Amino acid sequence: MTASTAKAQRFREFKMPDVGEGLTEAEILKWYVQPGDTVTDGQVVCEVETAKAAVELPIPYDGVVHELNFGEGVTVDVGTVIISVDTDPGAGPAEAPTANGTEQAAAATEDEDAEPQGRQAVLVGYGAAPSSTKRRARKPQPGVPAQPASAPIQAELNGRAAPTPMAAPVAAPAAPAAPVVPAVPVLPATSAAGAGSAGRPLAKPPVRKLAKDLGIDLATITPTGPGGIITREDVHAAAAPAVAPSLAGAPEPMAVATAVATAVATAEPGIVDAAARERRVPVKGVRKATAQAMVASAFTAPHVTEFITVDVTRTMKLVQELKQDPDMAGLRVNPLLLVAKAFLVAIKRHPEVNAAWDEAHQEIVYKDYINLGIAAATPRGLIVPNIKDAGVKTLPQLAAELGDLVATAREGKTSPAAMAGGTVTITNVGVFGVDTGTPILNPGESAILAFGAVKLQPWVHKGKVTARQVTTLALSFDHRLIDGELGSKLLADIAAVLERPKRLITWG
Repeated sequence: MTASTAKAQRFREFKMPDVGEGLTEAEILKWYVQPGDTVTDGQVVCEVETAKAAVELPIPYDGVVHELNFGEGVTVDVGTVIISVDTDPGAGPAEAPTANGTEQAAAATEDEDAEPQGRQAVLVGYGAAPSSTKRRARKPQPGVPAQPASAPIQAELNGRAAPTPMAAPVAAPAAPAAPVVPAVPVLPATSAAGAGSAGRPLAKPPVRKLAKDLGIDLATITPTGPGGIITREDVHAAAAPAVAPSLAGAPEPMAVATAVATAVATAEPGIVDAAARERRVPVKGVRKATAQAMVASAFTAPHVTEFITVDVTRTMKLVQELKQDPDMAGLRVNPLLLVAKAFLVAIKRHPEVNAAWDEAHQEIVYKDYINLGIAAATPRGLIVPNIKDAGVKTLPQLAAELGDLVATAREGKTSPAAMAGGTVTITNVGVFGVDTGTPILNPGESAILAFGAVKLQPWVHKGKVTARQVTTLALSFDHRLIDGELGSKLLADIAAVLERPKRLITWG
């Protein structure tokens, strides 16, 4: 056993897993451990947020935390090492293996571990297939040194240990006696310490991603980190609106003062820079997933939305009665529960609406089960978990699952599996005092029902105008799957059940 192999076996690295079906990245929300803490196999060490949910990650090793590779709030690609654990802390001090050393040790112990080749292990799903692409070794260019001075730093950022340079470092040129200000603006010069062998700026992957999200070109940033590495602070400084851009590196205090004075003197009274009152937030997590899903749905499925106003006085009376029913004790009973039940009963009467459009195979997939999605507004954004096989559940069972679903969503603990496989959805916009809306379909689903606010309104009842509790329902459906007649019948049946809730028995 080589020294590198022993070191790699002692320091075990834990990579960001695929915590959902095919996800490529996750943001580290919170670390529960710090370097030096003792951990055990199965202990939760951090919480990450994907585009679908927040998930806690357990560590598969016993030992002492050696290093946390990323801080909180950093988005990390799946397969990237996020934490290393010293599995034999009693063996004395030792350096953790470099990325190159780890790869060599893994190759040396491949036969011992006898791990099957193929896709990387993930928490949910199958992960990404390994790439078979191999890079061809670069040919040395005439007159170009084989090992530039910045190569060790660049290699470390790329995840490889750089070899020790054979030649002595070249002495830096002497500084000029006096600074020379160019006559025309120029970009900041990139020194050997601030760029790789091909002039590529030096920055760690999270910093590169931050610059990409903010639209900043790394080549225009003057690095302040050790060895010419661009830091997060450098990127944020470049993104902030500058009062007076410097021509030769850091601005002189007098130059800044002069520029500010000039700007104040030339600005018109009452005009304020709009950029000073704006905030830019990177699009990520649930917001990013929601945006992508809504755009895909709106421009893929032809939406049709129909509306109906209905007297729900009897339904509201039934809600109060169910709250006193012993069979519903301890369960959350509200109007949404009966709206959900009415939706399910109507779908049973018109099962053709419970379908999906398969564009790839040019097929319509009719489903003999109903996974009822409930749109939930959470601190993390809008999510749509669903109740599996909701169509076969009794009213108490539906109430229990609805309560658990809402509570889990508010705690931010909804799993990706709970949000997969929905067939239809309900969105309760009435809780915000809104009459109704034109909801957008959840991708892959056929219909979504918007339940508006219940209000006391004048209504003709038994030939007389009287105050009744009234609401407006809106049903959006995929016109590829549902014709206008079928959609209208579905919405009319939902309203009929809510107007006379005894139809839950006669139709159910």
